[in-house]
Amino acid sequence: MRIRMDIAYDGTEFHGWAKQPGLRTVQGELEKSLDILLSRKNLDVEQGLEHIHVTVAGRTDTGVHAAHQVTHFDVDEQQLEHCVGYLSLDGIAALAHRLRHILPSDIVVLSLSKAPQGFDARFSALERTYIYRIFDDLCPADPRLRNCVLTVRGLLDVEAMNLAAQQTIGLHDFGSFATANPGGTTIRKVKAAEWKRVSSAHEDNNRAIKSEPNMPDDGSFLTLPGMIMFTIIADAFAHNMVRSLVNACVNVGLGKRDDRWFVKKIDTPLREGSTGPIDPRGLTLEQVHYPPDAELAIRANTIRAKRSLDD
Repeated sequence: MRIRMDIAYDGTEFHGWAKQPGLRTVQGELEKSLDILLSRKNLDVEQGLEHIHVTVAGRTDTGVHAAHQVTHFDVDEQQLEHCVGYLSLDGIAALAHRLRHILPSDIVVLSLSKAPQGFDARFSALERTYIYRIFDDLCPADPRLRNCVLTVRGLLDVEAMNLAAQQTIGLHDFGSFATANPGGTTIRKVKAAEWKRVSSAHEDNNRAIKSEPNMPDDGSFLTLPGMIMFTIIADAFAHNMVRSLVNACVNVGLGKRDDRWFVKKIDTPLREGSTGPIDPRGLTLEQVHYPPDAELAIRANTIRAKRSLDD
């Protein structure tokens, strides 16, 4: 049985999503907890049991957060019975209940359900949405948000940053903004990209979070008047692509670079001379979109055949 698990996490204390020996990661914590709850901690080779493997929609780097991440894992229905115990719940509901009690406080299970036929958290996804949040001199930093909003010294020219970001929309080779993946590609299709400063309370509230019909409302819980937000939507992202784009835009916003420099980086996809990725703390994976259930398998097969590189 394939289970869809939607989660959120504070990436501050994690060395990214992917499991790594000796390091605390989101995948590592989830798989460890699932192995315990599904009685797989001590594997019986003769029974053919394997560790639970959790597949994710978008692999986040060290320090990057997720407001709504999507994952899946496969499990035998009989294994779910281990989770029921005294609970008056079915196997999936019981697993969700116990996961919420055993997982560390910086990971939260939003929902757990039986996945539709053909669902693949990674390859069925249509698009991912990330938001990067910044305080500059116009918006005094709130120390309570220091792990999820970056503070930049100086006054950022948001209009100039937005003009630069518009150049990323469409199909481009983002080799200047991504870590090389041998055998892979840095070509991606960006569907939307926008920098905006959150309006003051007395201004039009309808524009405070969303100014264009194709920009998501998600993330509105984490806004303050004057905060700068960068929202970017794409089918997938190359490694370090979003943070490198943000850093380049910030350089434009501070007047250190101009739009011609930015356009040249888009037109000439060379990693040499890159500004590199910005601090991860301001970046959050906000949401992942999927097609209707009837189209999940077709989407997964198409994307799986097209590429299998990191999102």
